Amino acid sequence: MKSESIAFGIAGVAFGLIAGWIIGTVQAPSRAPAALPAQAAATAPAGTRAAVLDQAQVNALTSVAGRDPSNAKPRVELANLYFDAERYDDAIKWYSEAVKLSPNDVNVSTDLGVCYYYTNQPDKALEQFDHSLKLDPKHTKTLLNVGIVKAFGKQDLAGATEAWQQVIQIAPDGPEGQAAKRALDSLRSAHPSPGAPAQKSGT
Repeated sequence: MKSESIAFGIAGVAFGLIAGWIIGTVQAPSRAPAALPAQAAATAPAGTRAAVLDQAQVNALTSVAGRDPSNAKPRVELANLYFDAERYDDAIKWYSEAVKLSPNDVNVSTDLGVCYYYTNQPDKALEQFDHSLKLDPKHTKTLLNVGIVKAFGKQDLAGATEAWQQVIQIAPDGPEGQAAKRALDSLRSAHPSPGAPAQKSGT
């Protein structure tokens, strides 16, 4: 797993432009997927260019995965390649296999959730993030993504606020905490009274 990779994102329509981050754990050195409102989640992220899929690498990794059905690593690498090429359905297939083989890998679990979001499956994304948070309740990349999916996929602004506030509590000076602060500032600017104070969801 290539840890610490961050997908920078922009998110728009629901409450203005958030110059924030969508956190995925997939390595994407030359490109970063953008956050999209739910109605556009199944399309290519605006303003980004998908990486060209290296078919030779795919073939080699597929061969390795076939020879070693208990090895999660080539499956994660295949999923990463498909993710970078914005072929999210293919990425879901390989991340799903990797999660079955390595169920305690919070990064792979969260990457799978991000793919569900990009294929317009916000409920499945949140379910996968719940699994990630059972493994690590303070996983800030997951919590930041929970906020994005709740805001744009479910129009749950109170839930998004709660998730982003948790990120700030855990890592106020880290990149995820700063992104959460910007997201909350944008939310409050667009919705000065977003509702009652967020309550623990029990998840």
